[in-house]
Amino acid sequence: MKALIAYYSRTGTTKKVAERVSTLLEGDVEEIHDLTDRSGVIGWLRAGRDASSKKLTALEKVKNDPAAYDIVVIGTPIWSRTVSTPIRTYISQYKESFKKVAFFSVEGGTGGNPFDEMESLCGKKPEATLKLRRGRVLSDNYAEMTEEFINKLRT
Repeated sequence: MKALIAYYSRTGTTKKVAERVSTLLEGDVEEIHDLTDRSGVIGWLRAGRDASSKKLTALEKVKNDPAAYDIVVIGTPIWSRTVSTPIRTYISQYKESFKKVAFFSVEGGTGGNPFDEMESLCGKKPEATLKLRRGRVLSDNYAEMTEEFINKLRT
């Protein structure tokens, strides 16, 4: 199975998970780059506002064509209890190219579940989902959950 792991990470936590997923699946990695500055406190506030408003954003051109992959594993931080704006945009732009999808998310403690919205945006039911707490990722206590997620994709 040829896999693409596409993710956005504002702080690096979602990136850490994406790299682990990529290693386990032996897939290619596509970091989504938002052209909106989301750094610092102002960027954090802007991120929450844009996610709550279901806005789209401008992205850098991607390097990998998702149509060339059997599955696209999409990773997002949870912003304002929903999918991040850059991932909402990525899905909106490339959903026609996805053959199969799987989702993972990292939440900082605000709760929320982006998977229903991601499924709706894609028009595809995910093969598997993985929701992690930020603290678990930062303490490197997420390997078993990630391996279970990958095993679902392999069956």
